[in-house]
Amino acid sequence: MGWRSGRGWLPFDPVSLFLLHGWQITNGWSRTKTLENLRNPRNADYALRFGFQGDDFPTEGGLRYFLTALGSHSTSNETVTVDEEQDIPIAIQRLNQLIVQSVLLIQQAGFISQEAWKQALLCPDGLIHEAASRPRCASVTDTCYQPTSPDKPRPCPAKGKGREGCDCDTAACAQICHHAPPRDPQARSVYYSGSNRPHSPNRCTDEADDQQPKGELFYGYRSLPVQLADPQRRFSLILLDDFLPANAREENPAAALLLQLQSNYPTLLIDAVAGDAGFGYDLPLEIIYEHLQARRLVDLRAHTTDRDKGQWPIRGYDDRGRPVCPYGYTFTANGYDRDRRCHKWICAHACRQGKAPIVAVAGASYPPEECPYLQPNFRHGRVLNVGKCFRDGSMRLVRDLPVGKPEWKRLYHRARNAVEGRNATFERWGLKQLPVYGDARSRALIFQADVWYNLTTLARLVREATAATGD
Repeated sequence: MGWRSGRGWLPFDPVSLFLLHGWQITNGWSRTKTLENLRNPRNADYALRFGFQGDDFPTEGGLRYFLTALGSHSTSNETVTVDEEQDIPIAIQRLNQLIVQSVLLIQQAGFISQEAWKQALLCPDGLIHEAASRPRCASVTDTCYQPTSPDKPRPCPAKGKGREGCDCDTAACAQICHHAPPRDPQARSVYYSGSNRPHSPNRCTDEADDQQPKGELFYGYRSLPVQLADPQRRFSLILLDDFLPANAREENPAAALLLQLQSNYPTLLIDAVAGDAGFGYDLPLEIIYEHLQARRLVDLRAHTTDRDKGQWPIRGYDDRGRPVCPYGYTFTANGYDRDRRCHKWICAHACRQGKAPIVAVAGASYPPEECPYLQPNFRHGRVLNVGKCFRDGSMRLVRDLPVGKPEWKRLYHRARNAVEGRNATFERWGLKQLPVYGDARSRALIFQADVWYNLTTLARLVREATAATGD
C-alpha cells in the first residue's frame, strides 16, 4: 500500500508469513535472526519462494501482528458440547483446519499405512510450555487482572492459601496486581511431578501431607494435541490440538477433540486411544467407548477408595480394574470380544487352584464350599463380560485390555513414543519456553508448529522414498 507502520510494509500475503514462520520455527530462530537471514543475499532464493519481492520484508512488529491476529481469531463461536447433562461447551479452534489439511495432504499422497488409518492408535497428551513472562506469584488467577477500589477490593488468592500475597492497596495495583505478569494474563502456574502413575513408589501415604503441591513449578500454557501413530512406517502425526492455561484440566478439552475427529477425518477408523491417567475420567472414557467405539488404553487414575481393600469384594474389582469375586479371589482375563465390545473374565475356579485370595473376607471359609460356580456345569467357573462399565456403574478402572499385559504395553508404549517424539521436536525448536508473549501469539505459534511438525514429517518421508527408489 506504499506506507510504513510498526508492522512494516502492508499488505503481505498470509501464505508468505506462514512460510516465513515455518522457516523460523523449524530452525529455532528468534524473530531478529529470522529477518536477518531473510535479508541475507545468500538466502534470496528462500525470500523469492516465500513470495517476498525486492527488499520489501516484514518487520518484527509485522511478525508479531501476524501472530496476534491469527491467534485472536482462532477460537470460534461454535462449540462442542461434551456433556449434555452438565451442558459443558468447548470452543472449536479454527486453526485446527490448518492441521487437518496437512494430515489429509499426507494421507492422500499415500504415506500413511492402511493399518495406521484403518486401525488407528490415537494418543492425546498435554505438553506444558513455559510463558515468556517470568512468574512473580504462583497463585495468580483471573481476579488479579481485575480493577480494584476501596469500595470493591480485589481478593488475593495467595492470602487464601496462607501466603503473604499482596494487599493491592497502592496505585501500582489499581488496574492489575503488580505481581501479575501483564503480558501473559492467561498464563497460570502448575506443579508438575512428571508422572501420573497411581502406584508410584514416591507417592505420599500421609493424606494430610499429600494435599500439598508436589513437583516442579511451571508458569505458562499447555498444548493438548491428539496424535496418530503409524507403527509400520515409524512416525506420528498431529490430528488436532487445543491451547490452554498450564493449570487447566485436560479431560473436557480432550473429550471435545475426540468428538471432532469424525467430522474432520470421516474415513479414519479408530482401534484404540491411549493416554495417561489425566484422561482417566468418565467423560473421555465414555466418548472413546460410545462415540469412537474404540478400545480404552488410558492409564489408571487412582482414588482414595481404592486403598480400602475390604471394599474390593463388595464392589467387585480391585485397584487395577481386575474383577474380584465375593470371596476375594481375582478373575483371569480371557480375551476381548470385538463384536460385543467387552472383555471376558473367568474365575477359573481360582479357589481350587491353591491360590490365596487377595482379600480375606471376614466370616468366609477357605476354600469356599458354598460358591455356586463350583458346580460341574460351570466349566470355567464364573464368567464376567465387562463392557462400558462395571456392574456398579463405575468406569474409572474399566479398560479394554488388562493393564500391564504384553498387548497393553505394546500399544501403550507405542503411543508414548509418538508423544515423546513431538515433545523432543518442540524442545529442539525451542518451544518448551515460548519466545512470544500472550495467549493469542502463543496459540498461533503452537498451532503453526503442529502444522510444520506434520509437514517436516512429509518432507522426510518423501526424501526416504526418493532415496529408496533412486528417482
